[in-house]
Amino acid sequence: MNISVIVPVFQEAKTINAFLESVQAVFPAPEHELIMVDGSPEGDTFAAVALSRVKTIRSGRGRARQMNRGAAIAKKDILLFLHADTLLPGDAPKLIKNVFYADKDLVGGAFSLGIDDDRIPMKIIEFSANLRSWITRVPYGDQSIFLRKDYFERMGGFREIPIMEDLELMTRIRKQGGRIHILKQKSVTSSRRWKKEGIVICTLRNWLIRLLYHLGVSADRLAALYK
Repeated sequence: MNISVIVPVFQEAKTINAFLESVQAVFPAPEHELIMVDGSPEGDTFAAVALSRVKTIRSGRGRARQMNRGAAIAKKDILLFLHADTLLPGDAPKLIKNVFYADKDLVGGAFSLGIDDDRIPMKIIEFSANLRSWITRVPYGDQSIFLRKDYFERMGGFREIPIMEDLELMTRIRKQGGRIHILKQKSVTSSRRWKKEGIVICTLRNWLIRLLYHLGVSADRLAALYK
């Protein structure tokens, strides 16, 4: 049971090599593979990659489209979808494999959410997000979702919508009876968006988008709120 790590990127040229090096250290080749999918029309991140063992491809813009494109060329048994501003623990491959070895009926899982910011408001956001995912078993993309490749293909992959593709797929899996395990170990994501937009504004905006999505507002309309 080896892992294909799929990283969708958009305009990450300045930091991509340091990030990919850190991922390779955790998921060494050839046991695992690392696939980076650039959704920028200019292909700036694609052109900046200097590591030879990374599979680099381009696709149309959109995280769902990019992740589906990466999954289509993946060769390993497990697909791990990793954001380019997120880091996993050094024993992540073992943790992921143990999930499947312990329960043959599980279709996938995710890590708990960590945020690289020790301020109290950020820790409250982190705690509430983890409480939600532990209760619902519907993790979001910044928790580094992983799935059996054959199951992902049977599900038809991510729906290619501009936003909420992670929630849509995980909700679809839950409705069809697929079982997901949430690891206690954390997927640590950057707080850069909160810092840029402000904690209160960013958090309220995210809550509003999720509420409107559950109320049936289309992902195309919601995407305008996220920009």
